[in-house]
Amino acid sequence: MGEQAVTGAGATPAPEQMPDAGGEDAAAATGSGGGTGTTAATAGMTADGHPAAPAAVPGAGMSADDRPDASPRELTADLVAGPGGVMTDEAGVVTGELTLRTRYADGQVTLSVQYKDADEWYAVTGGKAALADPAGLDAVHAVAVALLNRPEG
Repeated sequence: MGEQAVTGAGATPAPEQMPDAGGEDAAAATGSGGGTGTTAATAGMTADGHPAAPAAVPGAGMSADDRPDASPRELTADLVAGPGGVMTDEAGVVTGELTLRTRYADGQVTLSVQYKDADEWYAVTGGKAALADPAGLDAVHAVAVALLNRPEG
């Protein structure tokens, strides 16, 4: 639109010298109307003319998991193991309807399975790895389910 002229006796007044927000001076200070005030340097961006202080938000945008202590977290899904089953450390190959548990604790992700609705869990052979960011647990779980769920064989 072009440059905006600043009228008055010089530079923009300090915040404490700004006109009240309710009277004729307010219209002049914002550049609307035909007054002889000055244009505010903050253009209405702050209430008192001072820049807003940055807000401290620990971990903002850094992790989907809002627990800063990285406490244990787990996800489960029901699946059907294919003909080759799932190899476990304790029971060997398990087949049929299973529940997969993907657990994160102390920087490690661990996979385990159980027969659906059973009490005992078995560690999936080779199903343990370091995971620096607990936010990655959802992705690891999705991949493990996709690899182990083979209802059609």
